[in-house]
Amino acid sequence: MPDDLTAARIADAVRTGTHTARAAVEVSLARIARTDEQIGAYQVVRGDRALTEADAVDARPDRGSLPLAGVPVAIKDNVGVTGEPCRVGSAGTDPAAATEDHEVVRRLRGAGAVVVGITRVPELCVYGTTDSAYGLTRNPWDLDRSPGGSSGGSAAAVASGTVPVAHGNDGMGSIRIPAACCGLVGIKPGLGLVPSDLGNGSWFGMAENGPLATTVEDTALVLSVLAGEPSLATVADPGSLRVALSTRIPGDGPMDAAWRHATTATAETFRAAGHVVVEAKPPYGPRLLASEIARWTAGTELDARLLPDRSALEPRVRRHAAVGRVLLAAGFPREAGRERWCARAEQVFADHDVLLTPMLARPPRSATRWSRRGWLANLLTNAWYAPFAAPWNLAGWPAMSVPAGLGPTGTPLAVQLVGRPGSEGTLLALAGQLEALRPWTRVAPAFASGA
Repeated sequence: MPDDLTAARIADAVRTGTHTARAAVEVSLARIARTDEQIGAYQVVRGDRALTEADAVDARPDRGSLPLAGVPVAIKDNVGVTGEPCRVGSAGTDPAAATEDHEVVRRLRGAGAVVVGITRVPELCVYGTTDSAYGLTRNPWDLDRSPGGSSGGSAAAVASGTVPVAHGNDGMGSIRIPAACCGLVGIKPGLGLVPSDLGNGSWFGMAENGPLATTVEDTALVLSVLAGEPSLATVADPGSLRVALSTRIPGDGPMDAAWRHATTATAETFRAAGHVVVEAKPPYGPRLLASEIARWTAGTELDARLLPDRSALEPRVRRHAAVGRVLLAAGFPREAGRERWCARAEQVFADHDVLLTPMLARPPRSATRWSRRGWLANLLTNAWYAPFAAPWNLAGWPAMSVPAGLGPTGTPLAVQLVGRPGSEGTLLALAGQLEALRPWTRVAPAFASGA
């Protein structure tokens, strides 16, 4: 089986009997063996267990109707996969194997996908770079840079071509940030579309499960399975949309010229395609940042309370949780913060269908041991390089990252598309149109097929 197929093409080949699930998984495992020593995307490679599961897919009597028949997938190391430990990047977690699949894993396997590995995360998935006690993950586009986080292992796995799609989740941008760093498509669905059940309360409803992929078609296909909504698999024509353009940064901080230009160039592409594009000024404000930080830190404290050995926490995460503990004791976070922000965000969408922003404000951070740096250094680097994502976690609205060319150093650029609740199909349609007009490189060149 060729090793550069999309998930949609693999599934079609396995459904029709042109190829087998075993062949697809063998290709995936061979690529992991060849490349992952350089990248460090995987916490666990399932090897023979994955091949056994692939054989089971090939033997299924309903194989011809499985939407992800034989597709190799990687799962982020913060949801349960039967028979594998769930370490969440922390030495303080239970090393015992999970006894059942998380619901999103169950849905992927039910659709015919085969879990080839578990991908690395920063401790408790707190930060936007990926390293932990278990290792350092690098960006396939530039090994000196981070793939982002916290779904950095999943993004690196897809961008290196070891799997066509991967599972991630997003509480402050943790799907969209690594998608942007690694030149992928990543969508954070709106609140309630996909089961979350992440950690101890899903960071007060900010965290959602979703896919990372190399194409919009694959993103839509996996999202449809995760959501249990087959209609989402069809990427429609977007028609003529009203697009609000904003490069305004939520909060203070520098804006890299390449990321700003990628966004305005995308706006021009949309105008040429017949969409109405108007500049807008989302009313972010300082109270928005306070609401985000309250949920981020308090959510970390709640997750830390589940650990069998809390003393094993990294200093940066221990400090983050300590701030959250103080806020919880003071009665934060409060639902009024989310309600206030949603009401303000509606001002932008009163006259627009989609908001277009940069996905990042600065290039991916260096691939270094951020876990050995202080709390403030980690907090500031997250705030400065990735300020555009978290407002939409607080709102619970769908948002996605879409590739938008390459920067001066040859690493990917990306834009963010945001919509009202229930607009996932619209965002996918607009992203699909952008992909058709301005195709992107699917896999990092150094790891492309035959490289």
